Amino acid sequence: MKTVSWRVTGTLDTVLIAYFITKEFSLAISIGFIEVFTKLALYYFHERIWDTLNIGRVEPPAYHI
Repeated sequence: MKTVSWRVTGTLDTVLIAYFITKEFSLAISIGFIEVFTKLALYYFHERIWDTLNIGRVEPPAYHI
């Protein structure tokens, strides 16, 4: 629920900014609609790239029995 509420908040922010710039409600909604899908794709590829990097990772200690 937290992720969904954040995504809705982010999209509403985009729609409001687009409306203030364009002064057209339908264009602002269209921009917000497109933004949902572009941000999903960007997040997916961002995570894939970061998963290949070894920055900030700490190896857990090996436990021997």
